[in-house]
Amino acid sequence: MFKGVRIFLIIDEREVNMKPRLIIAILALLLVAPVIANPNGPPWKNGSDLVIDTGCTCHGDGAPSTEVVVSISGVPRSYSIGEIYEFTITLQHASNEEGGYLLWDYNAGTLTPGEGSQTVPDEPGALSQSEPGNNWVITWTAPDEDIGSVSFQLVGNAVNGNGQFDGGDLWNILSFSISPPDSTYEDDEENLQLRTISVGDYDSLFVAEEDPAALEAARQEEIADNFFTNGNIFYWTTLSIIIIGAVVQGEFYERRFGGGPPHLDMSLAVPQGFRRSILSVITILIFAWSIDSSQSWGFVLLTGMLMLWAIFGVYRTVVQARAPKEYTDLV
Repeated sequence: MFKGVRIFLIIDEREVNMKPRLIIAILALLLVAPVIANPNGPPWKNGSDLVIDTGCTCHGDGAPSTEVVVSISGVPRSYSIGEIYEFTITLQHASNEEGGYLLWDYNAGTLTPGEGSQTVPDEPGALSQSEPGNNWVITWTAPDEDIGSVSFQLVGNAVNGNGQFDGGDLWNILSFSISPPDSTYEDDEENLQLRTISVGDYDSLFVAEEDPAALEAARQEEIADNFFTNGNIFYWTTLSIIIIGAVVQGEFYERRFGGGPPHLDMSLAVPQGFRRSILSVITILIFAWSIDSSQSWGFVLLTGMLMLWAIFGVYRTVVQARAPKEYTDLV
C-alpha cells in the first residue's frame, strides 16, 4: 500500500510537461465548441430552452429576422384521420442560399424524413436537415383519431457558410396549426400542393444592384433639391422680414416727421374696423390651422403674413380714428 502511494506521487518529467499542454488543448476545445456550426442538424436544446420554441438564438444576434422567408406547402386546412400528407419546406434569403430547419408537431402525428432530412436524436418525433439546403420534402401522417387542432413549430436558419455562429446567419420561426377533421372545407389535390404557409418579408429577397452612375445622379438631385428648398426658405423669409421692417419704418417716420397718421372720421372708422377685425379673426384661424395640420412652410409663411397684414389694418384704423382732427384752410 505504501509503495502504491509512492508510485502515484512520483510523476515522470514528461508527464509534468504534458499536463499543461493537455489542459490548454481541453480549454481550446471548450472555447471553440460554441462557435462550431451544426451543418448536419441543429441541437434540440440550447441550455435549458428548446430550440424549436426559442429559435436559433446562437445565430443572427439572437433574434429572428424577417429577411428570412420560411415556408411550408402542402399543409391541409383540416386533417383526415390517418391520412399521409407531403410537406415541402422552403428556406429563402437574398444572399444566404443554404441553411437548415427544425420541425415538430409536438408528437401529435408522425413526421417522416425525406431526402436531406433526419429525425432529431433527442426528440425522434421532430425532424431537421441532415445536410445544408433550402428545400426539403417530408411526410406527415395525421393522428389515428380526432385530437383537435394540431400545432406545428417550424424554425428555419439561413447561414452565410463560414461555419460559425455569427450575425451573418439569419433565422425565423413559423407557427401554424391544422384544424380537426371536418371542421372546415378541404382543398383538392392540386390546391393542397399549392397551399403555402410562410413567415418573413418577400420584398427583402430582391436585392437589386444599383448602378453607381444612377446613385451619383440621385445624390446630385438630392443636393439640388436641398439647395432649392433652402434657397426658397431663406428668400421668402428674408423678403417677409424686409416687408415687416419697411412697414415699421414707415410708421416711425410718419410719427416722427409726418405729424402722425391722418384722422379718420368715426362714421368711416367703425365699419372699416369691423370689416378688418373679421378679416383678422379669419386669418388668425387659418394660420393656426396651417400650423396644427403641419402644412408646408410656404403656406404657413403666407398665412402668417396675411394675418399680420390684417392685424396691422385694424391697428391703422384704431390709430387713425384716435388721431386729432386737422382742419385745412382751403382759401
